[in-house]
Amino acid sequence: MFGTNLLDRRSKPERIADQAWEHLASAVSSAGDSVRDTARSARRSSSDLADEAGDLVGSAAEEARRRAALAFDALAGRQPALPWTLLIGAALVGAAVGWAVGSAARAAGSRDDRAVDDVEFVDVDRPNTPVGLDD
Repeated sequence: MFGTNLLDRRSKPERIADQAWEHLASAVSSAGDSVRDTARSARRSSSDLADEAGDLVGSAAEEARRRAALAFDALAGRQPALPWTLLIGAALVGAAVGWAVGSAARAAGSRDDRAVDDVEFVDVDRPNTPVGLDD
């Protein structure tokens, strides 16, 4: 009974302030839930963006390290290493092209030999006689 008398004796502005406080507290509480949900989704999307950015930065950093090492070697007077894979690849391609051209030349040469065998040579001085029959 003592507590009810104290609450009843409060002035109207105090009661309005208490009600406003309760409404504000419940609004903040419900807003806090939606803010937490929004924060979670923002954290997830920012995490995905950060991963993508990290991959991009990682590849850029890798390229920067490679270029820095090349620059350091150049300043130190060291010659860059030969690109052995490129050289070996070019040699293999050259060998394949050479083999193909050689095979084509041999095939063309063998066709010409058959054509030469079929040709009959004629002595220019005597047009109707084959070469080598009078000798």
